[in-house]
Amino acid sequence: MIIGITGTNGAGKGTVVDYLVKQKGFKHFSVREFLIEEIKRRGLPIDRDHMRLVGNDLRKTHRPGYIAEELLTRAQQGGGDAIIESLRNVGEAQFMKSQGMLVWGVDADRKVRYGRVVLRGSHTDKVSFEQFVEQEEREMAQTAAHDMNIAGVMQMADVVLTNNGTQAELFAQVEEALQKA
Repeated sequence: MIIGITGTNGAGKGTVVDYLVKQKGFKHFSVREFLIEEIKRRGLPIDRDHMRLVGNDLRKTHRPGYIAEELLTRAQQGGGDAIIESLRNVGEAQFMKSQGMLVWGVDADRKVRYGRVVLRGSHTDKVSFEQFVEQEEREMAQTAAHDMNIAGVMQMADVVLTNNGTQAELFAQVEEALQKA
């Protein structure tokens, strides 16, 4: 089974991925890491804005589903169950679904997500609440085929996990989704 995962920033995609990797033996293929490889190759700063710009450039240069296609190829070559994190473009989700793969979404309330982002503290997460909201608005519903449209991908999800509670509650949702897959 190969699952593409999407979701809002700080919703818990990484927590779901960690659970699937550690508890279920899934292999993890990361859009973020794929983009960081490309950003480094281009000699650009590693931050959220450049991740968006480089991702959009790759999708525009090749095709909207390009990043998911590349990671799905890697996942299939590796064999076994895998999760591709994080789909951000409708073309990526369409490609995954056209290949018979599942798409899962993860969401949570905005203030809960911002608190998680602050605690996570990665180099792309050092933002004020206002910057967080601005970035999110820019990524949620762009209309260009190569741009981010997280809301559109979430609408395509086979399952949406809501992560406003405990990890145990989230993991119960993951187990239920796996049983239905």
